[in-house]
Amino acid sequence: MVVVLDAQQVIPADRAEAIRETIWNTVVRVEIEHHPEPGRIAARGTITDIGRLNVCSISSNATTVRRTPRLASDDLPPSVFFGLQVSGSSMVVQGDRQAVLRPGDLALYDTSVPYTLVNKDGIHQHFFRIARSDLALPADAISLLTALRFSRDDPVVDLATTYLHRLVGHLRASALLVADAVSQPSIELLRAAITTRLPDPRMAREPLEATLEVRIMEYVRAHLADHDLTATRIAREHSISVRHLYATLARSGITLGDWIRVHRLEQCRKDLARPGMRSLTIASVAQRWGFGNASHFGRAFKEAYGMSPREWRERRQGDHEGGRR
Repeated sequence: MVVVLDAQQVIPADRAEAIRETIWNTVVRVEIEHHPEPGRIAARGTITDIGRLNVCSISSNATTVRRTPRLASDDLPPSVFFGLQVSGSSMVVQGDRQAVLRPGDLALYDTSVPYTLVNKDGIHQHFFRIARSDLALPADAISLLTALRFSRDDPVVDLATTYLHRLVGHLRASALLVADAVSQPSIELLRAAITTRLPDPRMAREPLEATLEVRIMEYVRAHLADHDLTATRIAREHSISVRHLYATLARSGITLGDWIRVHRLEQCRKDLARPGMRSLTIASVAQRWGFGNASHFGRAFKEAYGMSPREWRERRQGDHEGGRR
């Protein structure tokens, strides 16, 4: 299910109610304080259910969102939100704690307990709602971490934010056809972000193992251009053996060397087609994406795409020039 919210498509007098109804029916019941002038109320975003994960990506000039004591006792199954700050800043208040979020920060809050989100400059966040039963963590463990700032200084949080940004980007680009396959790894990654902050390290072991493949592949994507991206380095960064690395990826049918080569070639193919990169030699483009040997790159490119890098670049250049006529 995908719901698009655009307040500009609603007459000013009805905007506040239309936003409230959409959020109440698809995300969570909250009270929202909007701009006092109805004509200046703005909200735009999408709400998507990915399997058992609810994703709300929103930009709005609303200033305060409250889950009141009355609303916190509604019939929504006990759930938690992870709020990912996209731009600007905001504050989460729950219980006797409050957290100020900057871009890239995460915060956790519990729907069964009243909370307030303060957004002086408006809302610019991605919200991820998960049923507490799907997190499979004790309620008292979750309560230790609500309304605290999860900073990207933590490597697991940094990985989670990178992954979540990419997930929302895929949702915007097209419908996600593998919702069930994406849902559980996403939940496990958020679970890992929680458990690594808990005082008992034993609680982190299971989610860290469950998210190992996701964490490995996010690391590989982030370092795809590095010439020293080897199995040994990747294994060392994740505190596992090379054998464990290969076994983990093999469960999903991934061969590490093939995956890296295919995705490096695809990045080269895109760069060679870009008009703004014509000043770069083909060897320089290959070098940018980890191919140290130009001859090897040329052979691999032709094998993958049926033409040489030069032929591909010239064809795309001709397409661009033909489009301008």
